Amino acid sequence: MTLDSLKHAQRQRLVFLDRCFTWRGVARRRDLTERFGISTAQAANDFRTYLSLITQKAPEYDGHLKAYVASPNHQPIAASSMLDVFGVLDTASGDELPAALPRAKRWLDPRVATALYDAISNQRKLRIAYTSMSSGETAPQWVAPTRFTFDGESIHFRAFSYKRGEYRNFHPARIEPEDNFETDEIEMPLQFDREWNTKSVVWLRPSANLTTAQAAVVRREFGFSGDLLRIEIRQALEFFFDRRWGLNEPGARLERVKTETIIL
Repeated sequence: MTLDSLKHAQRQRLVFLDRCFTWRGVARRRDLTERFGISTAQAANDFRTYLSLITQKAPEYDGHLKAYVASPNHQPIAASSMLDVFGVLDTASGDELPAALPRAKRWLDPRVATALYDAISNQRKLRIAYTSMSSGETAPQWVAPTRFTFDGESIHFRAFSYKRGEYRNFHPARIEPEDNFETDEIEMPLQFDREWNTKSVVWLRPSANLTTAQAAVVRREFGFSGDLLRIEIRQALEFFFDRRWGLNEPGARLERVKTETIIL
């Protein structure tokens, strides 16, 4: 039996149980019954299934705590994002104000997404009414969308702009959704998207303004132990990377040392 061989509902419960052991160090049946609204018998069965998946140093039952306790060398069976970790560690009750900041609701109009997807799939150019955030002008232009991208919060799309004569990153929310989305054939092959097909290897280090102790904390926070942290991204997405990581913000804890580029 493997985690992937289980049905989706039970797999989700076992992943949550695994995160309880990984981040709390302890788990009880009520963790499952309260979280998923299942019976005590089902929770007991989930515990048995979970323990059968652990090949080394499985959690052991502590009669005093009336709970299973993870071994000091517990190895998780599933990866966790910081949001997943917070969901396990947060102890707020349902009637309290949330302890996490609300995430910005980024809206993608289905009509816009469908028009873009159709243009990408059929390799056609698309006429859009696009609002510039620099000039404030809303003007029609022809683009040849090539792929969707994601910066961790918003979906964008990469496209050749006939207006600019180059590839650019566009935000779908800036497209007028009531447009008729006229399409046409791409007469000539599109030029090579050099930025998309170039890998940027970005080397980061703790800011030079930090003390030795602060730099050690930053390395621990971002999960690296050496002098430098190595990140690989497409060159076309560097702008989003800098913004997402806050590299250009005042008081940034990381700074860019160098960037190497490799044509893919």
